[in-house]
Amino acid sequence: MTDLLTVLSDQKDELKNFGTSSWITRREESLFNLNSNRAQVVIGVRRCGKSTICKKILLESGVNFAYVNFDDERLMNIDIEKMNDVLETLYRIYGSFDYLLLDEIQNIDGWHLFVNRIMRSGVKVVLTGSNANLLSGELATHLTGRYNQISLYPFSFIDYCVAKNVDITSVTTKARALRQRALDEYLQCGGFPEIVAGDEKRGYIMSLLSAIIQKDICRRYNISRTQTLWEITNNLLDKNCQEVSYNTLQKLFGVGSIHTVKNYVSYLNEAFLLRIVSKFSTKSSDRLLSKKSYVTDIAFMTERDDVVTSQNLGWRLENIVLLELLRRINTEYQQVYYLRKTNDFEVDFAVYDSSRVLELIQVTYELDKTNKKLFKREIGGLIKGAKMTNCERLTIVCLEGSSETLDIENHKIEVIKATEWLCNQIRY
Repeated sequence: MTDLLTVLSDQKDELKNFGTSSWITRREESLFNLNSNRAQVVIGVRRCGKSTICKKILLESGVNFAYVNFDDERLMNIDIEKMNDVLETLYRIYGSFDYLLLDEIQNIDGWHLFVNRIMRSGVKVVLTGSNANLLSGELATHLTGRYNQISLYPFSFIDYCVAKNVDITSVTTKARALRQRALDEYLQCGGFPEIVAGDEKRGYIMSLLSAIIQKDICRRYNISRTQTLWEITNNLLDKNCQEVSYNTLQKLFGVGSIHTVKNYVSYLNEAFLLRIVSKFSTKSSDRLLSKKSYVTDIAFMTERDDVVTSQNLGWRLENIVLLELLRRINTEYQQVYYLRKTNDFEVDFAVYDSSRVLELIQVTYELDKTNKKLFKREIGGLIKGAKMTNCERLTIVCLEGSSETLDIENHKIEVIKATEWLCNQIRY
C-alpha cells in the first residue's frame, strides 16, 4: 500500500486546486453550523456533491482544517486500528487544525470510536457518507445528540438553473420560456453535478451504479448473488413511481425468500439509489408492506445500458417533485407518504408533520379540464384525500398549462406550474 504520507499529501494538493468561486451556492449550505460542537454529517448518494459542499463551507469560512477521503483506493486497507497513524500523519502534513473533514467515513468499520476521540480532544468534525443505515445507525448509537445531519441530493431544479445561468425570478415572457426549457432538459438529464457540467452521461451513470452496487451494497453486506441484485435494481428503476411488489420480485428472479428481496430493496434505499415512500396509514403494517419506489436522480432512469427509455414526463415530474419535497421537509419530524384507498382514489404525496397532514399534492402532465376522466381522477383524489385526512392545503403541480385556484365542493385547490413550484424555496 502507498504510504499514508504520500496519499494524504496528494489529497491536500487536491484542495489547492479547489476554487470555490466556480461552485454554485446550494440551499443546504445554510444547514451547516460550524460553530457548534456537534459533528456536521452530510449523507447522500455518491457524486451528489457531499465532499464539494463541505470543502466549500470550510474554505469560505476560513477555518483551519485537515482532510481525508476514505474512498481513495489506496486507503482501502485502512482499519480502525490504523486511524491513529492517519491522525499522526495529518498533523505532520497540516500542523495543528481545528476542523477535520472525513469523506466517506462509513468505509472504516468502527469509525465512531475514532470520531468520538477526536471530538473529545476539541477538534470539530465534518463527516460525509453514502450509506444511511451504517452511518445513521452508528450516529444514533454512539453520537446521540452530538451531530447535525444534512441530507444532500443531486442538484435541485434551482441549482440546475443557477448552474446554467437561467433566471429563476424574472416574470418576462422570455424568462418564463427559458425556465420551461431548462425544466424540459432537467427532466431528461437529472441533476448530478458532473453531468450538468457536461460529462458523458451513459458511461458516468453506469460507473456510478457499479460503485453503488459493488462498494456500498455487495461488499458491505457480503452479497454473493450480485447478478440477481443487478436485475432487481434494473427492474425497480424501470418501474419508477410504482408500488413495489416483493412477491413479484421473488418469483421473477428466483430469490429464495421474501425476506431476502426486502433486504435487497432496503439496501438500495440505504445506499440512496432509490427513495422508498410508504403508504399513509394509521396502521403500521400498511406502512411497512405498501411502498412505492422512486430514483434519487432521473439519470438512473434513462442512462443505463440496455434500457428502453420511458417518455412518461408525468412520472418523471412526479419523481422530481418527491425529491424536492424531501429537500424541503425537516426529516426529524416530517415525512412524505402517498395516499391510496384501493379502487377508490389516490393522492401522489401527503406531507405529514407529527400528528397532521400539512399538504396533499397531485402531480400531472397537464390538468386538462376537457378530459373529464383525468380531471375527475386528480381533483376527486384530492377532495377524498382531504376528507380522509382533514387537510385543506391541496395542490396540483403540472408541467403544462397555467397556474390558477379552483374552488370545488368548498375546497380550494391550487394548480401551479412545475417551474413556479420548483422555484419556490420555502421549507415546511
